[in-house]
Amino acid sequence: MKLLSTLRGRLFALLAVLGTVTALAVGGATYVSVRAEADALFDYQLRQTALSLRDQGRVAGDEAAALTDPSFDYVVQIWSVQGLELYSSRPQGMTEPLPARAVLGYSDLRLGGQAWRVYSAATPMRVVQVAQPLAVRQKLAALAALRSIVPVAVALPLVAAALWWLIGLSLAPLARVVQAAQSGGANALHALPTDGLPGEIAPLVESFNDLLGRLSTAFDAQRSFVADAAHELRTPLTALKLQLGLLRDSAPGPQQDEAIDRLRAGIDRAVRLVEQLMALARAEPGAAAADDPLDLAELARQAVADVQPLAERAGVQLSLTAPDPLPLEGDAQALRGALRNLLDNAVKYGARQVQLSALRGPRGAPLLRVDDDGPGIPAEQRERVFDRFQRGDDTGVEGSGLGLAIVRAAARQQGAVVRLTESPLGGLRAEMAWPG
Repeated sequence: MKLLSTLRGRLFALLAVLGTVTALAVGGATYVSVRAEADALFDYQLRQTALSLRDQGRVAGDEAAALTDPSFDYVVQIWSVQGLELYSSRPQGMTEPLPARAVLGYSDLRLGGQAWRVYSAATPMRVVQVAQPLAVRQKLAALAALRSIVPVAVALPLVAAALWWLIGLSLAPLARVVQAAQSGGANALHALPTDGLPGEIAPLVESFNDLLGRLSTAFDAQRSFVADAAHELRTPLTALKLQLGLLRDSAPGPQQDEAIDRLRAGIDRAVRLVEQLMALARAEPGAAAADDPLDLAELARQAVADVQPLAERAGVQLSLTAPDPLPLEGDAQALRGALRNLLDNAVKYGARQVQLSALRGPRGAPLLRVDDDGPGIPAEQRERVFDRFQRGDDTGVEGSGLGLAIVRAAARQQGAVVRLTESPLGGLRAEMAWPG
């Protein structure tokens, strides 16, 4: 049973069954054919013996001695046309002679409880009969047939051994793949070898290599994310620790109140950083994403409502253009968070006017657009600002540098692309577009 659990064992078993059935069929056909040919040969010998005795007219002395030899399987009897026995080579134990009234040609008869094959030939003066026991004929025919199938029986185990070796040789590339997969460590995600693999197995290994490549990319991104997150969290946590020490050492009164305010602000920044890290992790490639029906126009209204208090405190005019519903299937939470980050960046980085538009693009696909009149981003830096923990040149603005990274990750997860260009308002235009 263990042998049948392997591909090599199953192939060998199937081929062995097929080979055995074929060998049996060929052997059986050969056996039947050889027996039939042996019977035909024995009949021919009977006929030739009878005809030779008929033509020579008498049995010479040396021939008579040969015919009476106990090892000779044939019985020869010659009768006159009047029914008199002229010659008989009847062996001992044969209790009855062949019948005087013979059937010319071939015939079968039973004498003394034994079956005989007889050939009779006649002249105007005599009748010659040559007979042979059917048991002897069958024995000799069976032996000849068995000898003919001996090569098949001998070749069968040799063919089975050759099949086992050839199957192993054919599966050797697969064995190398298995060995390569087993030799790697727990973190080994290198591609498996595909050289020499059969056409039916190569696509499977290639697909597995693609999966390993995606896993390697995801693990690298995860390790990088954890390292960056640890580095970025160290600063606010250290600041919180210092502020807590200042609060402990300050006397009750305005100084303590100021320390409490600074501690509260530090906690808010740390909470905001953790929230953004979690949002980025949810939007990373490979993370599970919802695929629910939603309305982008309604999401845009919700994002504007989220950022409106911040815009009012900063004196920023925030407007929305969403004339028609924009149905889509996607993750509402991720898209709302991405819009909120775009609006939040525009408000924080000096814009006085921010406009969000939810509309359809030139090909009818959904399009989200944020325009502002702020300082913008130089063209050579627009790609770099999508990196994690990458902030703009204005270091006086509080932030973690994760906003645009979250926006791009969420857009990719939803099948959209993000572009940064010049805005007609004079600042920056950020677009999230879906393919048409």
